[in-house]
Amino acid sequence: MRWDSLAAPPDGTPSPGAAPVAPPLPLALPAAVTRTFDTPEFAGMTFYEIQAKSIVNRVPGTSRVPFEYTINPYRGCSHACVYCFARNTHTYLDMDAGVDFDQRVIVKVNAGELLRRELAAPRWQRQHIAMGTNVDCYQRAEGRYKLMPQIIGALTDFANPFSILTKGTLILRDLPLLRRAAEVTPVGISFSIGFVDEALWRAVEPGTPSPRRRLDAVRAFTDAGFSVGVLMAPVLPGLTDTDEAIDATVSAIAAAGATSLTPLPLHLRPGAREWYAQWLAKTFPHLVPRYRELFRSGSYLPQAYQREVTARVRMAARRHGLHRAEGNPNRDLPQTPAAEQLTLL
Repeated sequence: MRWDSLAAPPDGTPSPGAAPVAPPLPLALPAAVTRTFDTPEFAGMTFYEIQAKSIVNRVPGTSRVPFEYTINPYRGCSHACVYCFARNTHTYLDMDAGVDFDQRVIVKVNAGELLRRELAAPRWQRQHIAMGTNVDCYQRAEGRYKLMPQIIGALTDFANPFSILTKGTLILRDLPLLRRAAEVTPVGISFSIGFVDEALWRAVEPGTPSPRRRLDAVRAFTDAGFSVGVLMAPVLPGLTDTDEAIDATVSAIAAAGATSLTPLPLHLRPGAREWYAQWLAKTFPHLVPRYRELFRSGSYLPQAYQREVTARVRMAARRHGLHRAEGNPNRDLPQTPAAEQLTLL
């Protein structure tokens, strides 16, 4: 992700409820308005409020994803998922891909008004816009900044198709807005639920709502008339790829009313790779040799492993009456790049 679309707020006006201003972010965003908040849910976190120059991003043509445009109102993510592929984007801002990614979040405070301007441009042709494809737009910061109602409102007023992928149950706040949007334009809703083991969830995704709460959100959107998809991601080798773990997860997803299920085995790009490796060595050291072997050629698991996991998920889906169990719609099974030589540990 390039950061030349970012700028600082011109007037430095504090956000409501903000604590005293912290020192500004050096180098990358030296004039950003820097905030901390005196509430437990934001303990240890710093927010950098900026005025973005653009909000609709065009996906590079080399990306194997089924959409061309995205919106990312935040950079960095308090979900703190140890495997998050977007971690390395924080290094472009002179911050690290580990703790900084989890605790130092950039907020595009003018996202709503900027989106209206871009949707009104004559060159815009109401193309589908995907959200939640980089960091989660319903992370905890959204409870403070409330950018998504503005974004949904703009997309609704322009009848522009869009989709949202999230782990955040805060999306339930916007269910009435999303129902209204769905009356005038196609709206896709998907949740990311990789596993249902509560102990593992606390270790791997410590800043997210629990799998049970996400499943309840799937049910709420299903009951509201949405066809809800679930991205079963990531499937973690040695942790969530057993037949028992897959069956428990698929069973819960089917019971929640999801209409489709897409498994996605773990991939570890630079930034995420190093952070996950540290976590694995500390938490499950006996798995380190297996991961070193599985990821010896690069960021992606061997194709044979990916196909085998996908097949077992599909079989579990059929057992539980969920017949739309798909392969990953966003990526073909990747060819391992021969030139990529990375070290897990």
